Amino acid sequence: MKTENWRAGMAEPAINANAAIANLAQSLLALIQERCLVDPLMIGIHTGGAWIAGELHRRLEIREPLGLLDISFYRDDFSRIGVNPEIRPSSLPFDVEGRQLLLIDDVLYTGRTIRAALNEIFDYGRPDCVVLGVLIERDGREVPIQADCVGSRVSLKKNQRVELTGPDPLRLDIQTVAAEVS
Repeated sequence: MKTENWRAGMAEPAINANAAIANLAQSLLALIQERCLVDPLMIGIHTGGAWIAGELHRRLEIREPLGLLDISFYRDDFSRIGVNPEIRPSSLPFDVEGRQLLLIDDVLYTGRTIRAALNEIFDYGRPDCVVLGVLIERDGREVPIQADCVGSRVSLKKNQRVELTGPDPLRLDIQTVAAEVS
């Protein structure tokens, strides 16, 4: 599989990660105030969502510790592709029952990662509400999932993807994946 990095000379620029995080933080803060959320909990989805959540957790001064989810066992393609070789333990150091949650991920594309994360969260308890914040929202939804707060929106072709590297520095690039030749 061949990839081309847009930053390496293609006409289309990389996405400004710092601006996207600032936009997402501002949007989350406005939503927290608008909905009068009191002491919401924050959960990041491994890996990129955990990096983003760590930064947002600090910026928004969330009091409770940051929760982390690894949705590997909740994926709907688990039986087809097998176990992710980099499984990390999920860590929710708080009770989610009746609480307001801020669920954070890096890229919202098909919606399947978020569906898996919600399934896992509900195995821990029934939250009062879940607010979804994503750094990047792109087209291509396969399940009806919509973000409440978005750092940046991009429109990409099916053979393009957002590549996140980080966490320090955090960098977002748009890559084109060439079709494999048989």
